[in-house]
Amino acid sequence: MHRRYRQLSLEERCRLAGLQGEGRSIRQIAAAMDRAPSTIARELKRNRGIEIGYRPAYAQEQTRARRWSGARLECDARLRQSVIERLAAGWSPEQVAGRLAREAGRTVISHESIYRFIHAQIARSKDYGWRHLLPRGKSRRGFRGRKGGSPARFIKHRLAIAERPPEVAGRSRPGDWEADLMLFARYGQAILTLHERHSRLIIATRPPGKASGPVAEQLVSIFAALPPPLRHTLTFDNGTEFARHHRLHSLGMRTFFCDPHAPWQKGGIENAIGRMRRFIPRKTDLATLSDDHFAALIAAYNNTPRKCLDYKTPREIFLSHLLHFKCESTFPLSRE
Repeated sequence: MHRRYRQLSLEERCRLAGLQGEGRSIRQIAAAMDRAPSTIARELKRNRGIEIGYRPAYAQEQTRARRWSGARLECDARLRQSVIERLAAGWSPEQVAGRLAREAGRTVISHESIYRFIHAQIARSKDYGWRHLLPRGKSRRGFRGRKGGSPARFIKHRLAIAERPPEVAGRSRPGDWEADLMLFARYGQAILTLHERHSRLIIATRPPGKASGPVAEQLVSIFAALPPPLRHTLTFDNGTEFARHHRLHSLGMRTFFCDPHAPWQKGGIENAIGRMRRFIPRKTDLATLSDDHFAALIAAYNNTPRKCLDYKTPREIFLSHLLHFKCESTFPLSRE
């Protein structure tokens, strides 16, 4: 009757070493362990060292080494190249894995495997340049943060996020936005960034300063160009650069503010800025960043597939709504 072969466990290998040390023959060891003589002979032949003889720990490591065939990305050069190219373009491991699965119609590789591959390269080679392929550019996982004072009391006509309509939290409709400033090492340099909660699209501009006046002018200019159905609410943190938020009320927009020390309440824009920091780090001198390069970075972000959008891009989702509202508003004229 056919018997299924079963690998020796570490405990069995320890017993084998002990019996061999007592001078037992292969058949005697096999009988004592209730194993086939061929199993014992194969074990002693394959897993003994030339100089050290048979050692249970060494035998166990030899077995594991034969089973390991290498990480998927180590073995598949074509897949590795495809993954690294997309990571270098600013995609996260989850976006890479999701898009590959969408294109192939099956799971190609998991995002966890990609993370492990990158961290393994860092650990093996001590080349910390690999970390720049990851969304946060960190060689170790985890979040770091700190709290400070809040200037919320200086913002007039401030409405807390708790008063925001409940449908905003569900991201079910377009037209609900979040805003924040990306600040840089050089004083006065900033990028005003807007995040549309439904499509995850971002709009970014470089105001002449971070004072509340120029920031408010930029916000009014941006939202005035959008159709009314795409400008419902706007959520800020408690920075004084947004103190003139009420100027947006003339466009029919309602403005709300996070609780003090709770930027996670506008997590979409926080995530977007974190991703953009890969290509525009804090030490960047914005004076050296050309308009074309700046526009290309924003376009690359908006053309990156997102898991929450079923691996469609923010641009695809936002444009579908924009075209819908434009067609809807011009439809009566087209019949004349």
